[in-house]
Amino acid sequence: MKKITINGSAFAIGQRLGEFGRDAWHQKLTKTRLWQTVVAMQASEQLQTMRAAVIAQYPLIWQELEGMALGLEAPVNEVFAWNCRGDLLRSTSDGCTTVAGSTVTGELIIAHNEDGFPQLRDDCALVSIMQDEGVGFTSFVYPGSIPGHTFAVNEKGIVNTVNNIRALHRPAGFPRQVLARAALNASTLDEAVLQLKNHARAGAFHHTLGQTGDNRLFSVEATGSGCSVVEVKATMGHANHLIHPAMADVQQVVTGSSASRQAKLETLLTSHQRLSTEAAKTILSDQSNEALPIYRLSPEDPDDENTLATAVFTLNTRRIEWQIYGTDRHKAVHEGSFS
Repeated sequence: MKKITINGSAFAIGQRLGEFGRDAWHQKLTKTRLWQTVVAMQASEQLQTMRAAVIAQYPLIWQELEGMALGLEAPVNEVFAWNCRGDLLRSTSDGCTTVAGSTVTGELIIAHNEDGFPQLRDDCALVSIMQDEGVGFTSFVYPGSIPGHTFAVNEKGIVNTVNNIRALHRPAGFPRQVLARAALNASTLDEAVLQLKNHARAGAFHHTLGQTGDNRLFSVEATGSGCSVVEVKATMGHANHLIHPAMADVQQVVTGSSASRQAKLETLLTSHQRLSTEAAKTILSDQSNEALPIYRLSPEDPDDENTLATAVFTLNTRRIEWQIYGTDRHKAVHEGSFS
């Protein structure tokens, strides 16, 4: 997995991200049925309404998208449509699995499998960004997508991991990836939660949020139909469909993989009242269900998703440490910390 560092204005950051993803965009993404379906909707009233809302409310994120389009050598309307794919369509090739909880010594653990298109395994990166306006952060990024909808940690000590939700009702509202990107600018855990909760949205996401120096851990299911915020008191597992009781009436697509991973998480967590970095990684590496495993490597995956990276974050009162793993489950490909 590549690692890149970017400093500068919102436009410059977007341009550099676009340059990074240009080859994969033209050689791989534009060949997918998902891309072709999404881009065919670029002139829709729904997309134009979202575009106007983003320009008005989040001008710096719009500048980042404009810069990305320049770097990708692609029309900005196509790039924006791609970044709204989960708002336009009920099902996209984004899966993901998260486990979270506390250690016996009171540290917080947030661990996450980032599942996406298998063909992008060598085209993603860990990017560290220092913005001229906004909070610095480190995030996993896909080619052609703004940061924030995968796993990330910002310089204020906030960890945010994101799981796709395939909600059927996607009303008028802000794109889910834009709201996730905006949450990276939060300075406090409460501010991050409010950013995700208090804005009308089209598409749905699940977020797991924690911050160094704060002993709270939140599971947030945010949809166009409403938002549920649950404080995690013990351990939690989430496999990209709605599970909060408050969201029981929200219609969604639950794939076989998502259901299987959730059931396996709940089974494994019964023997883990407390987590450790090793336990979290072991859970996210589980392949005991050969057909529908948590750790996904099959070229025949029914959702067209593979685990591209696994992140394990450990938060205490003063510091965050993290490790990023690829197919080698014993040696981290990247690691770092914020104090």
